[in-house]
Amino acid sequence: MKSKAKGPILQRRDQVDATTTDQRLLDSRGPTDWVHSDPWRVLRIQAEFVEGFGALAELGPTIAVFGSARTPADHPSYAVAEQVGRRLVEEGFAVMTGGGPGVMEAANRGASQAGGLSVGLGIELPFESGLNEWVDVGINFRYFFVRKTMFVKYSQGFIVLPGGLGTLDEMFEALTLAQTQKVTAFPVVLIGTAYWSGLLAWLRDTALADGKIAESDLDRLILTDDVDEAVAVMTASRSTR
Repeated sequence: MKSKAKGPILQRRDQVDATTTDQRLLDSRGPTDWVHSDPWRVLRIQAEFVEGFGALAELGPTIAVFGSARTPADHPSYAVAEQVGRRLVEEGFAVMTGGGPGVMEAANRGASQAGGLSVGLGIELPFESGLNEWVDVGINFRYFFVRKTMFVKYSQGFIVLPGGLGTLDEMFEALTLAQTQKVTAFPVVLIGTAYWSGLLAWLRDTALADGKIAESDLDRLILTDDVDEAVAVMTASRSTR
């Protein structure tokens, strides 16, 4: 059955529309009615911020876990993400994900089954149908930039498992904010040396060698295969705050 989460609204069957709110906001093609409608969109954007701030303000220490929505339940990364969620809860953290399937579902599952707080920040997409069943506190956003703000504002660090463009976007967003000192003491741990080593080698051998980034930018990324090490980095960062 075809379905789609559109902010807080669930659409199914012939009620599913073909575009997203972000797409309509950013697409400059088509008729000029955007001149009249865009100012009103500000109110919807404002409402998303208000809803997000209100729902997440009392979370306490929280770590965001990112990774591919395309990871099947029998993939090794799924088991690792589930362990990450469980271990974070054991160390007193809430676990926040994008609320979707794959790695996100696994981290939420580990957190929920460990008795901790499992949070999902969903996004309106044409090919995903809402939050996974292991999310205990969930918000569906229309706008990516509002959702990104919530991840950075209410997380004390990111643990990143193998993923695609969305995962890379979230990882580099955090690194950019740290590099520009918009956030401080914000650890980013990559789990999966076989998966991430090629990217880190390119950053070092090409971007760093050509003077496009600094050595300190690379130092912000910690690469490991050890879940306990990843969680320990988050715990150590919390103790320095």
